[in-house]
Amino acid sequence: MKISHVRLIVPNVRECFLFYRDILGLKVLHGNEDTPYAEFQTGDINIALEPPMVSEPIKDSRKRNEFSVNDQVSIIFRVDDVDAAYDQLKSQDVEFVKEPHDTPEWGHRVAYFRDPAGNLIELNGGI
Repeated sequence: MKISHVRLIVPNVRECFLFYRDILGLKVLHGNEDTPYAEFQTGDINIALEPPMVSEPIKDSRKRNEFSVNDQVSIIFRVDDVDAAYDQLKSQDVEFVKEPHDTPEWGHRVAYFRDPAGNLIELNGGI
């Protein structure tokens, strides 16, 4: 078995679609800002967006600028230069949970931010 894609259940597909397409610059494979489902190419594993299948609103206590014990998933994007990616996203008003820093125990340089639905995203590159 192989993972083909990760589907994020998000309360506002349009908002997240615009974020992944316009801010992160991912290639759209399916859908647009007005469809209830969208999919983006990220390499070998794609990211899909879909609204909740329940009629109740999602209650999310995660704040955009901090880590949360409620985080259940993190999307990791491998980048050539974490600091350059950080600067590019900051110039588009992306708020970061944690600015670029080294994790010598793992041999990585990382930074964290959230998408509009509150999903934690890591920029990951070598030290």
